[in-house]
Amino acid sequence: MNHRPLTRSRLRSGDLFRVGVHGLSTRPLRALLSAAGIAIGIAAMLAVIGISTSSQAFLDGELKKLGTNLLTIEPGQDPATGKPAPLPTTAVQTAARAPGVDSVSGTGEVKGVSAYRNARVDPAETNALSVLATGTELLRTLRGTLAWGSWLDQAPGRYPTVVLGHRAAYRLGVSAIGEQIWIKDRYFTVLGVLTPVDLVPQLDNGVFVNWDAAKGTLGFDGHPTVIYERSPEHLVESVRELLPRAVNPENPQLVAVSRPSDALKAQRSAQTSSTKMLVGLGGVALLVGAVGVANTMVISVMERRREIGLRRALGAARRHITQQFLVEALLLSLLGGVAGSLLGTAITTGYALSQGWPAAMPYPALVGGIAVTAVVGVIAGFLPAVRASCTPPTTALTSP
Repeated sequence: MNHRPLTRSRLRSGDLFRVGVHGLSTRPLRALLSAAGIAIGIAAMLAVIGISTSSQAFLDGELKKLGTNLLTIEPGQDPATGKPAPLPTTAVQTAARAPGVDSVSGTGEVKGVSAYRNARVDPAETNALSVLATGTELLRTLRGTLAWGSWLDQAPGRYPTVVLGHRAAYRLGVSAIGEQIWIKDRYFTVLGVLTPVDLVPQLDNGVFVNWDAAKGTLGFDGHPTVIYERSPEHLVESVRELLPRAVNPENPQLVAVSRPSDALKAQRSAQTSSTKMLVGLGGVALLVGAVGVANTMVISVMERRREIGLRRALGAARRHITQQFLVEALLLSLLGGVAGSLLGTAITTGYALSQGWPAAMPYPALVGGIAVTAVVGVIAGFLPAVRASCTPPTTALTSP
């Protein structure tokens, strides 16, 4: 009598996938709710990363456009008095003669003088605007642009003309060339309005008056408050070392030199720290989703004991039962991962476009998000799968 050799029970990959899909499709609402928990966690993490990356891309673009070679020179603190030491009246001219300087210009605050829409406005309503004396090179040094109109070099210095910062024009209600505003005891004609100056946002509140006109009609003392300087990128650090002595040869320690782009980079670092915290919160949401998947699989094993017992009685090995429930947990998590990735990408794109940023979702984050859900699915489904495989066929078939 011939006996066929015993063959090992096998479950092909295609059959395993179909069995896993069937197991989830029998309880679609429960599966969708469990996948939603994973999706929310992944979407939260990806949205935070994507929005932070988009903000960084926008900032990098702005720094590239505006340049990181702008230096600002301001009065340093006098240790004897504890107050800022005024810059010399010749500071702009001497800074321009320093080696490596491409362009330089300064602004000087006209103290005790405010700008108003007309002479009838209450003097207390200053709108937090600053009247600033400046030279004709300021626009070129800052790489600024005009929203409309022309710069101060288009009118003789002795004429009472002004150019307004972006916010200053809005607060004064100026909308056209030739309108007049009241400064001190006379009207000044508006020549133009600047676009926002991203590297030096405080200038958006400025009312710019020609340097000589400010000295002749507004009582400006001639001391610059801030000096702006541009150098070639590779010379910035060396020029930074030279400027204090060039500006104030007698007391270079009373001169402070800084780079505005450093403040923007520090701001980005602060945003990165908050991003890490928010990603951590997204990880907590993902953990909650994993608990939901594990709970779903445990309940599924309890409800399907008869099915497990029947499959075991028909020859299914323990590893087949384990694989089946692992595949179900994996598919459940991947369903949430894919949905969360799409949702996170949509949130990032929508928010970035609303802010005028480039939408930048890092590819590794998308791949990593889906990979994380796969790992979560395997971990969440492992113990329920092992529990299912350890159920004896006789116990399963005789259970109520």
